[in-house]
Amino acid sequence: MTRALVTTCVLSAVLATAGAAQAGTCPTDKVLKTPRKIESKDSVAVTRETLATVKLAGWRNVGELFLRTRRLTIGPRGIVPTHEHDDRPSIVYIVSGELIEHSSYCSVPIRHKAGEWTPEFGPGHAHWWENPTNKPAVVTSSDVVDQETIDLDLPKASM
Repeated sequence: MTRALVTTCVLSAVLATAGAAQAGTCPTDKVLKTPRKIESKDSVAVTRETLATVKLAGWRNVGELFLRTRRLTIGPRGIVPTHEHDDRPSIVYIVSGELIEHSSYCSVPIRHKAGEWTPEFGPGHAHWWENPTNKPAVVTSSDVVDQETIDLDLPKASM
């Protein structure tokens, strides 16, 4: 193997690794210090299933809060509507498919692929997600919510 070919292979591997490290996050030079106004989008082709809830009352004085995990299936060309995470911490894991996030703290869309995760929380944190493909995407989302939000998850007959 020639020295030029070895150098090219090593450089390609380094660049591929660097690109992978950025996958699913806002590029450093596109992160905004002040949140921007983003489009208001309605829900399109999204199903939500609550998988589990844990009542946190009595644990470290957190009050009447719950840890909730849901599975969201975003249909082809579907949209998870614009929402905020000012006071609702969440972690989303992309189980399958591909999504594009439009965030108030990033000046460009963020592509998320299966196997990636992203935290969502903080003042001014708002976003919406779109499925740009013709196949469903599936995510799990774990968040901390109040009783009112848990009640919204209940089937109408249970309320």
